[in-house]
Formats: sequence, C-alpha cells, structure tokens
Amino acid sequence: MIQFTITPGDIRGHLFDVCLTVTAPKLNQCLSLPAWLPGSYMIRDFARNLIGLRAIQAGQEISITQLDKQRWQVNNESSEPVRIEYQVYAFDLSVRSAHLDMTHGFFNGSSVFVAVEGQTHLPQQVDILAPKDPALSHWKVATTLPRHGASQWQFGRYQAEDYDALIDHPVEMGDFTLASFEACGVPHHIVLTGRHRCHMQRLCNDLQAICETQIRFFGEAPFSEYLFMTMVLDNGFGGLEHRSSTALVCSRKDLPLSMDVPVSKDYRTYLSLCSHEYFHNWNVKRIKPACFIPYSLDAETYTRQLWAYEGLTSYYDDLLTLRSGRVDTQTYLDMLSETMTRVYRGQGRFKQSLRDSSFNAWTKFYKQDENAQNAIVSYYTKGALFGLYLDLTIRAETNGEKSLDSLMNLLWQRHGLTGLGTLEDSHQALVAELLGRD
Repeated sequence: MIQFTITPGDIRGHLFDVCLTVTAPKLNQCLSLPAWLPGSYMIRDFARNLIGLRAIQAGQEISITQLDKQRWQVNNESSEPVRIEYQVYAFDLSVRSAHLDMTHGFFNGSSVFVAVEGQTHLPQQVDILAPKDPALSHWKVATTLPRHGASQWQFGRYQAEDYDALIDHPVEMGDFTLASFEACGVPHHIVLTGRHRCHMQRLCNDLQAICETQIRFFGEAPFSEYLFMTMVLDNGFGGLEHRSSTALVCSRKDLPLSMDVPVSKDYRTYLSLCSHEYFHNWNVKRIKPACFIPYSLDAETYTRQLWAYEGLTSYYDDLLTLRSGRVDTQTYLDMLSETMTRVYRGQGRFKQSLRDSSFNAWTKFYKQDENAQNAIVSYYTKGALFGLYLDLTIRAETNGEKSLDSLMNLLWQRHGLTGLGTLEDSHQALVAELLGRD
C-alpha cells in the first residue's frame, strides 16, 4: 500500500503539503514525478515545483540523492516504512498542473504525487485534508477518485487502484457551485468554481442531451459516474480529458444566463468544448495508440496518430451538439465554416502533413511562435476537416449505408473494449475494410 496525505498548507504562499508513506520500501528506494501528463503533449517538468523533499525512517531523517531533474533515490538501508515529506508550489491557473489560493485549490495528481518506482501497480491511498484556516471551513471537494471512507464532496480518504489511476482523477476544492443530472442512467455532476451567473438547470439540460447522444453513439458509458469541473474566469478557455472527468476553464460570458435565451456563439463554443472532452472518454482514454499503453511519462512519447484522436474528436464535438439538438443546422454549418477558415487561411497546411503535425506536437504545436501560421498546421482543425471529408467519402461510396460512425464503432469494439492499442496504420486499415479498397 502507498499512502499519501495532501493538505492546502501555506495557502497565501500557494503551497500544498504532501506526505508519502511507503510501508515496504526497496533498499535505496527511487521516486519520480512525471514530466508531462496524458492529453497535453509537452514536457512540463512538474518537478521544478517540488520544495524541501526530505525522508524519515525510524524517526530519523535520512539522505536523498537527486538522480536527474525528476528522479530521486532515498538512501534507506532497511525495508522499514519510510515517510517522504515535501511541498508543491501551485500557481498555474490552467487545467494542466496545480493552483492554490484563498478562492480554491486544484491539482492534477501528475504534478503533486511522486511515484514510488517498482510499486506503481499497488493501490494508492490519499487523505485529502481540509485547510486549517477557519475562514475556509466551508470548502468542499470534487473528484472522481474512488471514496475510501470520505463522504461525497467532502475531505477525507480516497483510494486509486494504481498510480496511473491516481494521476487521472483531478481534484477541485473550494466553495463551488454544484449541479447533477443523469445521462442514460449514469450520474453526472457539474462543478463551477469562480464568480458566475450561470443558469445551472439550462446547463444541465444541454449537457445531458450531449452526453446521452454520445453514450448512445458508442452503445455504453465506460464509467459509473462523470464530473465536469470548470474554473470560471474573466477570460479563459481550455480543457483536459480524464478517465471519468474533465477539467475545464471558461470565461463568464461562455455560460448561459437563462433557460430560454438562444444559444450564443460563446455558449456554443463552451458546449463544443464539453462535447470534445466527453468524446475523449472513448477516443483516447480507451481507444488509444499502442505506444500509450502504458504511458511513459518521463520523456516524450512520439506518435503520428494524434490527428485521429484530437482531429476526429474535433470533428465530432460540433457535430454531436447538432445531433443532440443543442444547435440548429445553420449554426452547425457556421461552426464548420469557421474550422475551414482556420485551416485554409494558414500557409502551414502546405508544409506539414497531419502525421508530421502529430509527431511534432511536442516541439511545434505546443511551442508555437510568431511563425507558426506559416510553418505548421493544427492536427485539431485540419484533422477535423479530414474527418469531414472521410465521413463524406465513406457515405458516398457506400450509398449512405456506412459512415465515419461505422469507423468509430469498429475502433470501440476492436480497441476500446479489448485494450489493444492502435498502430500507425490501424485507422487506414479499418477504412479500407469499410470501403473494400485502399
């Protein structure tokens, strides 16, 4: 058993206090922290935010040797339990890392929980403790980490099946707005953190329609509950998928203010973002490249398939808001035309293929400069157009009997449900099977 405790410590200093107990350490036990997190393909070096790493065994502090930028060796000479203590500086107001101040706390496990090498397959227990400041006694907790004694929405003990699961359930804490609905019988929850005037019932109704459309699309939900957690800012936008939740950032103007107001451009963009991250539950969280099974988070993991996982998801995120009845046909065509414009106005489409765009995500897409429009193309937007053209091709050549939906369902049956990762040519081979030609 691996046991963690995490506490909002020096809140004004933006510091989480973390304690790790390794009950049966190996001699000279090694620890590590991921360099990146799934879904965001850039080296982020989370270890740079760790402060004051120390180890205690049998009541005595023992030395730690740093091996590289994200690995450490605890110099323990016995297998008695070892306690590791450290702090994490948390001031990244995004969906990728951690943030802590007097308004809320948020973290991805990949940025706060060190891995015990050789023991990542073991259950990982986490006590999420409340802040000591009495002014914050009203704070609650939102996460899909399995509860192991904690009450829902409360601080307490949680437990993940292994380290990979531990870092795939982000945690939000604070005085957030909470609403719930069911989609195809599965509980779903929405948490909004930050000042807003959102009409929660309208948001629930719209997300319920989108979620039910997607569950019926694949035929089943691969989770027992789901959580949308959104940080509401004056200006912000983004999302990151997880196995039974998503962390989102939006602007206040993106949220609906009443039940019957028409869908604004900002609100439809937010709904498409939710649709995008939700579709990832199947396409990239379960259907995924073979090189991601398991994830190797210590260095870049290259794949030429991101066009299929982000691009096809980007095609479906808008399309499924149409199928769910949240937007009308003209609005969908407007959204599609905007995607086309983003691709065709850039020169990068003449200089970089979708496969190359995917492969170079680590250094080009995620590290764009002033020349990006001229040098690269987005595997999101061009991938979405490729999805459209592939969908139309399959429909035309099969007289409407098959479509891109057929491909996605084949992928779910052969890869999502089996856990067998896709290879560089898996998508092309399945399309050839559908069309009866290369």
